[in-house]
Order: sequence, then structure tokens, then C-alpha cells
Amino acid sequence: MESTEFNRVLRRIATVLSVVILTLSLVAASTGILLSIYYEPAAGRAYQSLKLITDQVQYGWLFRKAHNIAGNGVIAIALVQIVVLFLGRQFRKSWLSAWISGIFFTLTVIGLSWTAMILSWDQEGFWRFSIELGTVEAIPLIGSQLREILTGGGAISTLTIQRLYTIHSYILSIAAIIISVVHLLSVLWQEKQMKAQLGNSEGDKLASSNIQGAGASLAES
Repeated sequence: MESTEFNRVLRRIATVLSVVILTLSLVAASTGILLSIYYEPAAGRAYQSLKLITDQVQYGWLFRKAHNIAGNGVIAIALVQIVVLFLGRQFRKSWLSAWISGIFFTLTVIGLSWTAMILSWDQEGFWRFSIELGTVEAIPLIGSQLREILTGGGAISTLTIQRLYTIHSYILSIAAIIISVVHLLSVLWQEKQMKAQLGNSEGDKLASSNIQGAGASLAES
């Protein structure tokens, strides 16, 4: 009984978290679209355009803050969701679908955060990305090729920002929205299956108790 109640609580938490994940993804995507109206993916201009958004565009600071909070918050929620799904693991297709989509979503939003570090073109982001590029280049066999793809060849430049901006805005963002929808549907599917299983179990117990009661009545008569 305690195990059933524990699973029910975990299932409800997973459902709530999946809704939060989709909501934060939509907030990040919508604010990102608004920011892209004024953002210029070019060395030197990127920092100035973000400063313009923050200081001069009406509610620009709010959109930028909401974008940052949603982007960072969805990573934390996705990691918590992975833990919840692991604790309430049920080896059926619905759980496996929710688990795999949760893993892919977490990797996608981490990728979004990684590609965003250079987009502000400030000193912190520049040096962080330079260090990360060294880590990428150290990957055996494909490290040098990956660095060339990310930077466009040579040093970090406008081409680097444009490539990461494209990956961030058009590939990973769209993937995150799609995977978050798949994840929510998988969690709802899992909850539906577990409710059906619980209903069948209670029905079997009720039928068994009725049979035992009928047998006892016949014995008394």
C-alpha cells in the first residue's frame, strides 16, 4: 500500500514537472524570439545590441531577464525530473518513452546554455568559451574537426557567433520544444496506464472479497 501511494505521489510530481518544463521552454522560446528582433550576432555588435535591449528597448530588460531565468530554471527542473522518473521507474513503454525523452531534453537544454555563453560577447563569456573550446579540441579523433565547425576556422570571431546563434536559435530551441511536448505526452501516457492498472487491481480485490463473502454466506446457510 505504501509503495502504491509512493508511486502515485511520484507520478503526480512527474506530471507537474513536465508541465513546468514545457511552460519554461515556451517562455524561453517566446522571449528569445522577441530578443532576436534587436540582437545582432556579430563580434562587437552583439554586446552593444544586448545593452540596447536592456537600457533602451521598452521592457527589454524584462524579456532578457525572463529568458535567462527560464533557460536556467528549465535545466534545474529537467534534472529533478530525471531523479523523479528514476525513483518511480516502471519498466513499461510509457516509462521508457518518458525516461528517454527526459534525458534527451536535459542534454538539449544544456546544449542551449552552452551555445549561449558566447552570444553576449562579454569578457566572461569569451574566456569561458575559449576554455570550453580547449576541452572540445581534446576529444580524441574528432576534437579538431568539432572546433573548426564551431569557430568557422581560426580564432573566435563573428563567424563563430553566427554559427552558435544558428545552432542555439534554430536547431536546439526547436528540438527542445518538440521533445518537451513528447515528454509531457509520455508522462501523461504513463499516468493513464498506472491508473488503469490500479483500477484493475482494486476491481480484482473487490471481486475477490465478494466471492469470499458469498462463500461465507453459503457456508453459514
